[in-house]
Amino acid sequence: MMTTPRIPSNMLALAVLALLAESPMHPYEMDFLMRSRGLTEGIKLRRSSLYTVIASLERDELITPVETQREGKRPERTVYAITDVGREKFRGWHRELLRTPAREYPQFMAGLTFLGHLRPEETITLLEERARTLAETVDDWQERLRAARDRMGVPRLYLIEAEYAVATVAAELTWVRDTVAEIRAGTLEWPTFLFGKQAGERAEICPDDREGGEAGA
Repeated sequence: MMTTPRIPSNMLALAVLALLAESPMHPYEMDFLMRSRGLTEGIKLRRSSLYTVIASLERDELITPVETQREGKRPERTVYAITDVGREKFRGWHRELLRTPAREYPQFMAGLTFLGHLRPEETITLLEERARTLAETVDDWQERLRAARDRMGVPRLYLIEAEYAVATVAAELTWVRDTVAEIRAGTLEWPTFLFGKQAGERAEICPDDREGGEAGA
């Protein structure tokens, strides 16, 4: 009895299904193609994780072994192919990724949430450091894109995810620089209750609440 496959839950599984949708191959080929195509810029790849994902996809009958190869004294390599069920799951998952914005929780947003716990001058220093790193990243990726297009002749369709990554980082860089300018100009209001008290003294965030508490005591 065939079990109902689970939809893969990580991008490495998506990459494996995508590669096998092109042609059957063994894990070494998958690893090589992911690295040579630059897929590891957006997908975390470890050899151990790759084999774990392959085992999971095989268990769910999304892929299946089709042959075993041996070259010289090298260990045997199992060649996998995508199943009809796996191809359908890949197509549905791929379309969903393009169609529906996902709610993500980047670490930078968490840092911004508690920005008021830092003094403005320290925040400026930290954000300027981030801006320098972002600018270097944009310059590096743009150079790599130019090399891929002009020197290697890679079609733009196969670089589209890198273009998106550059555009995303460039947009963040613009926002960080604009925010630094606001802090310097004093137009971004900053809380004072965290820094105007003696150590251990309770901050008076809402005087009305304090008075109500005293009246009810």
